[in-house]
Amino acid sequence: MLNIKLNSEFNRFILTGGFAAGVNFLSRIGLSEFMSYRYAVFVAYIIGMITAYTLAKIFVFEKSHQLVHHEFLKFTLVNIIAVVQVWLISVGLAEYGFPAINFSFYPEEIAHLIGISVPVLTSYYGHKHFTFSKNDEPL
Repeated sequence: MLNIKLNSEFNRFILTGGFAAGVNFLSRIGLSEFMSYRYAVFVAYIIGMITAYTLAKIFVFEKSHQLVHHEFLKFTLVNIIAVVQVWLISVGLAEYGFPAINFSFYPEEIAHLIGISVPVLTSYYGHKHFTFSKNDEPL
């Protein structure tokens, strides 16, 4: 049986981040009805990022004693690195990688799932040591 220790900060990050990734993924599918896949990946990432910030602030990291707008700015900076990873992988696989190997089983969905999975560790350490750090100094 899977034994998940919710008192582990990293496990809480994975659970809340997984939920936010689900919001990201599902919103991308809805947004693709109104815009191209390339733009939908980016807009969905912003929706997922706001969800992730809210959940991480409430359930994952200890209070940082920073002003919320400073903390959110730091969260955004860490996520700029992540969104580049997500976008390059998602669009790269869907538009170039998968067609090159004739992969046609839900290529946009599979590419997006792979893309949003990649920045887990970089995001965790970025948020732990930068976004939600105990350092009260603003940027």
